[in-house]
Amino acid sequence: MATRKSAILFGATGLIGSQLLRELLDCSAYAAVTVVVRRDTGIRHPKLNQLVADHRSLADIKGQLVADHVFCCVGTTRKKTPDLNEYYRIDHDYPVAAAQYTKDNGATAFLLVSAVGANPASANFYLRMKGETERDIIRLGFERAHVFRPSLLMGNRSENRGLESLAQVLFKVINPLLINRLSKYRAVSATWVSKALCHVALSGDQGVHTYHWADIKKWV
Repeated sequence: MATRKSAILFGATGLIGSQLLRELLDCSAYAAVTVVVRRDTGIRHPKLNQLVADHRSLADIKGQLVADHVFCCVGTTRKKTPDLNEYYRIDHDYPVAAAQYTKDNGATAFLLVSAVGANPASANFYLRMKGETERDIIRLGFERAHVFRPSLLMGNRSENRGLESLAQVLFKVINPLLINRLSKYRAVSATWVSKALCHVALSGDQGVHTYHWADIKKWV
């Protein structure tokens, strides 16, 4: 019997992270799942361990960040975090610190949810930040680094995002028109992304890999 794995999930309360948490808890390949959250999620499960921390206090628990596979679904928005310096600390510094601490503790695989168009040379703040986050995590030298670049995420959020809800409706019409090289811009179900994250983590694929819409679909 294969040895069961352990996982750490950052960003467990977001659209992808909350669904990924259910995937990990239901997956028999994982014996233990740790989430790093700002407050207790209220979820109780025999495999679940909760650590309370955020981007300011992560260093305080770095010795507890021990797992085989690390999933990072961290992300804020300009509406929530209008201060760009704070935005950068949450979306760049926090994931990079999480990657560094977990690698120091023996993690072999890091799976990051980024964004379509991420590029450290982009003139767009958001895409540049996401690109720099990818770059700096990959530079840490994990045996396995998997970067997911979804476009608009489809699903029901706990918070109300009016424009995003409208975009989801529009993309149901637009998606079939985005073919070939444009397919990476298709809206994608958060459920698809969470399932793909879990499956890819257990695949054993070595090296650095990037996943867009078509790549994500293959794993669902």
